[in-house]
Amino acid sequence: MGDPWTLFGEHDGWSAGGWVQMGYHSDALPLFNSRPDELQLHQAWLYAEKAIDTSCGFDIGGRIDYLYGTDSQDTQAFGIDNDHWDNGWDHGPDYGHAMPQLYMEAGYGDLSVKVGHFYTIIGWEVVQATGNFFYSHAYTMYNSEPFTHTGALATYNVSDDVTAYGGYVMGWDSGFEDNGDAFLGGLSVGLTDDLTVTYATVGGVFANNQNAYEKGYMHSIVADLALSDNLQYIFQSDLLDTENRAGATARETFDINQYLIYSINDCWSYGTRFEWYDADSGVLAGNDVDVYALTAGVNYKPHANVTIRPEIRYDWVEGNPAGILENGDDEQTTFGVDSIFTF
Repeated sequence: MGDPWTLFGEHDGWSAGGWVQMGYHSDALPLFNSRPDELQLHQAWLYAEKAIDTSCGFDIGGRIDYLYGTDSQDTQAFGIDNDHWDNGWDHGPDYGHAMPQLYMEAGYGDLSVKVGHFYTIIGWEVVQATGNFFYSHAYTMYNSEPFTHTGALATYNVSDDVTAYGGYVMGWDSGFEDNGDAFLGGLSVGLTDDLTVTYATVGGVFANNQNAYEKGYMHSIVADLALSDNLQYIFQSDLLDTENRAGATARETFDINQYLIYSINDCWSYGTRFEWYDADSGVLAGNDVDVYALTAGVNYKPHANVTIRPEIRYDWVEGNPAGILENGDDEQTTFGVDSIFTF
């Protein structure tokens, strides 16, 4: 396959790059995939970063990310709907711009601290297309997890097998305006050479603005197990329980996601994902439903800079399906394929 090509390379500890993700899916899913039956630009992404190196003592760095595409409006600072930060950078009903990360980071030895606007540590799936096996996303990731925070987060490598996280953030999905007061933290433990378990949590006030108030608790537990040199199993469970200003339930969800990924070689890998998403209140059009989704997909890398991800997905709903699947159906089969070019 060869080494990946880079447009900018690395200079004096600084690196820059990006990727372009384009995709097609046959049916609408309320999970980033908002424009069915057409080819769309999901992510045109640029970043610049100075990663810290604390092997010789103190170091300072940072990162900035910029995004254009149909995924942008879902990773803007939409927690406060007043066009602050990048929340007003829309370009039509689906396309737009976003700046989901802008932070400084300083570290010494085993301790580092990130200050600014950055992605969450909650969950297993991420917004960045390059960080996921599947083209489509889980209900859990889209509806029950934060995407970004603004605040400070410390990371401490307790040992080779244990990493601790802890910090303060101004709620969920906000830019540089106060949208709450919450603790963000967790613990990642390598129990064996093949098994790592990560507990991440956020608790406190998630939203506090003119449009919404929400406080509560959520966590994700992710177990990543290497069953063999080629076979990986991931188990994830999230719990979200919040209330509004009057003390009534705002959102209440529980879920279990399971992934099985088999790598044939550097070019081919196969995967499945099965999700049970129990939404009792506040999400999926406010319905009290159980949603199930089974996805099977392939990752094909014809070149070190190119990944093609075809998949087929079957979703079904127990309860009122209105506002969840296309046309209010209670079951749906969706074909999707995307390609990612990195540089």
